[in-house]
Amino acid sequence: MIQGALAGLAAGGLYAVLGVCLTLMSRLVRVVNFAQAATGMFGAFCAVWLVTHAGFPVWAATLIGVVIGGALAAAIGWIAATWLSEADVTTRSAMTVGPLLLLISLSFILFGNKPQPFAPIIAGPAFHIGGVVVSQVTVATVGMAVVIAVAVHVLLTRTSMGTQLRALSERPTTAELLGIRSRPLSIAVWFTTGIISALVIIIIAPSQSNDATSLAMLIVPAAAAALLGGFRRLDLTVVGGLVLGMLGGLVAQIDQVSLVRNFLPFLFIVVLLLWSQRKEVWDAAR
Repeated sequence: MIQGALAGLAAGGLYAVLGVCLTLMSRLVRVVNFAQAATGMFGAFCAVWLVTHAGFPVWAATLIGVVIGGALAAAIGWIAATWLSEADVTTRSAMTVGPLLLLISLSFILFGNKPQPFAPIIAGPAFHIGGVVVSQVTVATVGMAVVIAVAVHVLLTRTSMGTQLRALSERPTTAELLGIRSRPLSIAVWFTTGIISALVIIIIAPSQSNDATSLAMLIVPAAAAALLGGFRRLDLTVVGGLVLGMLGGLVAQIDQVSLVRNFLPFLFIVVLLLWSQRKEVWDAAR
C-alpha cells in the first residue's frame, strides 16, 4: 500500500504543478486555462521530434521544447489580452477550449496519434523509505510544486511586481489608470505558466501515458487539485494534487477497484463541488 501511495506521488506532483499554474492564471489574469496542459504537451512533442528526427541533444531539445510551450501560452495570452481584456471570466476561460482542441489536432497531424518515445531527463531511485523506493522523478515533481507555490507567494506579497499583478487582478481599471501596463504583465504570466507546464510534462512523460490526448487531458486532475484551493489558495492546491496522486496509486494496487483510478479526478471534483454548495443544498432540503 505504501509503495502504491509513493508511486502515485510522482503523478501527484505533476497535478500539483499544473494546478498551481491554473490557480495562478485564475488569480492574476482571470481565466481558467483549459489549454494549460496542451501547450506543455505540444512543447514536449516538439522536443521529442528534435531528438529523434533532427539529432538534437536531449538537453537542447528540452530547452527548445520548453520555450515553444511558453511561446504557445504567450500567444494565447496575447489574444486574450488584446481582444478579450474586458470579457468576463467565463468568456475568457471558454476561449481556451479552442487552443486545447487545436493543439491536440495539430499534434495528431504533425506527430501521429501514437505515444512518443520520450528520453527520460531524470531517472533512477532518489532514496529509500522503509524499503520503499522513492524515484528522482517523484522528488523533482513534488519539489517543483512546493518551490513554485512558495516562489509565487513571495513574488505576490514581497515584490513591487507582485503588487502590480494583484492590483491588475483585483482592480484592473484602477490599476491601468495608475499607469500599470496590463498587457505585458498578463502575457508574462501566460508565458511563465506555459514554460512550467512544458518542463514538468517533459520530466514525467516517460513514466506516463504519453499520447497527445492523455497529456492534454491532465488538465482534469490539475483542475481538481486547483478546485480544492478554490482557484485561490496555492497551499491547498499543492495538497490536493499530492492527495489525488497518492489516492490513484493506492487504488491501482487493489485489483477489485483499480478501474476507479481513471475516474478519481471526476469524483474528486464532484465531491468538492457538492461540499462547496452544502449550505445551499441543506437549506433547500429543509
